[in-house]
Amino acid sequence: MKKLANDMHHILDLFSGVGGLSLGAARAGFNVYGAVENDKDAIATHKINFPKTKHLQVDISQISGKKLLSELGSVKNRITGIIGGPPCQGFSTIGYKVNTDPRNRLFVKFFELVRDIQPDFFLAENVPGIMSEDNQELLDKAFGFVSNDYELLPAQELSAQDFGIPTARKRYMFIGYKTDSFYKINLEFKKKKPGVLVKDAFYGLPPRVYSSWRTEKQGWRKIAYPENITDYFRSIKGKIPKDVGDIRAIDLLRKETLVSGFLGTRHEEHVIKRFARVKQGEVDSVSKAKRLEPNGLSPTLRAGTGKDRGAFQAVRPIHPTANRVITPREAARLQGFPDWFQFSPTKWQSFRQIGNSVCPILAEQVLNRIFNSLRN
Repeated sequence: MKKLANDMHHILDLFSGVGGLSLGAARAGFNVYGAVENDKDAIATHKINFPKTKHLQVDISQISGKKLLSELGSVKNRITGIIGGPPCQGFSTIGYKVNTDPRNRLFVKFFELVRDIQPDFFLAENVPGIMSEDNQELLDKAFGFVSNDYELLPAQELSAQDFGIPTARKRYMFIGYKTDSFYKINLEFKKKKPGVLVKDAFYGLPPRVYSSWRTEKQGWRKIAYPENITDYFRSIKGKIPKDVGDIRAIDLLRKETLVSGFLGTRHEEHVIKRFARVKQGEVDSVSKAKRLEPNGLSPTLRAGTGKDRGAFQAVRPIHPTANRVITPREAARLQGFPDWFQFSPTKWQSFRQIGNSVCPILAEQVLNRIFNSLRN
């Protein structure tokens, strides 16, 4: 039986971004009641994909749980769960790790808001670097807000590739629940074999992308799907929860197999020649961009920096066979986002949104375990 969003079990997504965790929650059966995000472009994109969700653009560090619920408006039932991925740049071992980064305090704020709102469970996501000994004091402070009210599961390190996603991306999940609302939650997962590879993710996408495809309208292109639909392509092609998705995008996909996000990048001729010399799996000596291997996994897609930090673009992988960097839609495929999911029409913003997101396929499987452990 197809699981639909349950209006009895409301989810509040903090630091929601464009909604990787939100989509996982909706597919698992929860109703995404509210999304809170300070980035105006990200929250605007979340609105497109979750039109029935209440949205709040606010600096979470400056708001209390009571004020947060007041701003979102009345809710028929209590909040079942709070989920979110507080900013991770200060913890990242890939970017510039800074233990004193003020954004690190937002991880603690997440748990403070959980204490204030008292949902039945919480799920916080972050990068492996957060488990560094240097961050132990911060972790202790965060868990101190919830340790008396929640059963805390051991921190879970999960790799996207083990969930049928073609990327080596690893993340930690911090989960707590109230024992009177849940049976014991089991988060032991069997690894997917064989794994989904880059060539699988790029199936049916146009290999030729012109640098002149710069506008949102030009980014819509016809695609194809394999005859034998795998679990990965079920997630990519469909599995659209109730009240989720942009109606136009869903309609174009179903009727004409048209998909957005094929925005080209204009490379100088000397860059194209240099890319041509980079073999699959190797790294360009200048840009440090890796050429993807069809039979391999994508490296972790990075978000780059926001306007407050200079708006630097992150390095994008080089296409396996074309002498160009990947498009936003190709990045979305590598991250496990469905083809009907929309991103910013601005190329830089769309890459940033994808790189900042939780893989929705992974999020769905974790939140599905939580949903099925509910006592009611």
